[in-house]
Amino acid sequence: MLATLRSYPSTLNLLLSASLILTLARAITLPYLVIYLSGNFGLSIADIGLVIGSTLIIGSLLSLYGGFLVDRMSSYRLILTFCGVFTAGFLGAFVAPELWQFYLCLVSVNLAYSVIDIAVKSGFASLVPVAERAEVFSIKYTLTNIGYAVGPFLGAGLAGLSISLPFLLSAGLGAGFFVIYFVWGDRALAARETGPKTPFLAVGKLLLRDYRLVCFTLGGLLSAVVFGQFTAYLSQYLLVTTTPQATYTIISTLVATNALMVIGLQYSLGKRITHKHLNVWLASGLAMFILGLGGFAVSTTLMFWVLSMAVFTVGEIIVFPAEYMFIDKIAPDSLRGMYYAAQNLSNVGAASGPVLCGIVLATQPAHVMFYMLALFVIAAGLLYCLGVALAGERRH
Repeated sequence: MLATLRSYPSTLNLLLSASLILTLARAITLPYLVIYLSGNFGLSIADIGLVIGSTLIIGSLLSLYGGFLVDRMSSYRLILTFCGVFTAGFLGAFVAPELWQFYLCLVSVNLAYSVIDIAVKSGFASLVPVAERAEVFSIKYTLTNIGYAVGPFLGAGLAGLSISLPFLLSAGLGAGFFVIYFVWGDRALAARETGPKTPFLAVGKLLLRDYRLVCFTLGGLLSAVVFGQFTAYLSQYLLVTTTPQATYTIISTLVATNALMVIGLQYSLGKRITHKHLNVWLASGLAMFILGLGGFAVSTTLMFWVLSMAVFTVGEIIVFPAEYMFIDKIAPDSLRGMYYAAQNLSNVGAASGPVLCGIVLATQPAHVMFYMLALFVIAAGLLYCLGVALAGERRH
């Protein structure tokens, strides 16, 4: 992977570094939001879940307009603007005395992160030939997971000194990338000029008529319920079925297993995923999800939990880039930002997962949760198959 990065132009490496640096900044604070919201604002567990989940959902919904801007503005100016918003959001969270102010800062951070992510993926389409995009998407996802793996450790060190310090480090990383991109960013990386500008609502209606995109957006939303916040619902399940100490031990081991496997395998496996046989790749990835969920449902030892997580992670490694490849395949050049923004709606599914699992765990036998998640995987698979079939018909 390092040799591949050295062969890329600086413009592309800067876009990839955005994924690493800004994800690292986000991951530094994310694990401590629960503690911070409880200690500083006295929120209950239910209220904390509502705050964190709703800020993620609102940020994702607002990023639809961000995708619209990606198709119409200079990517250089857009990335700098939202990097400024990202930094200001963390600075605001560091000093916010009231919950509503802190809430707005979290929304700002999630919105800015989503829009920059859309701009980065749109930039790949401008800079990388179609045949090489699977490789660059896999590198991006690997760097993102490195950020998520390292961030909590940095946050833990700072939180030991003061629970609010992680926000300050996150703001510093955002400001650092702002300076780097301001100096070395490609000012020529601009939106594509492809004719008259269409209003936002008209573009939205146009996207709704592309049933391939609708199928994959809904499929991504359903699959994100399963893999978007797996640590949250597995923690809920373990708290119901085991002790708090066992929950901590198992979850810590599973998070490490997931991170190490993604970092170790994502690039080598992900770069092999191409437009050809995309439906086979997706079916394989979803099958791994179901096998992993089945393993979780019957796990009684730490080793079996780890093996199940290994299988589950292979599914994640396959499905995540395969979704991107499909969207990249069907997106018109003039609407790439909006198409990638629509795909970001999968965050709604990720935020909904712990809520749905919590309801099932409160009303049904604990193992029923895994049956529900398996049904989400199957429904996602049917939608993906329909989307791939419609794409095939469109070509003919």
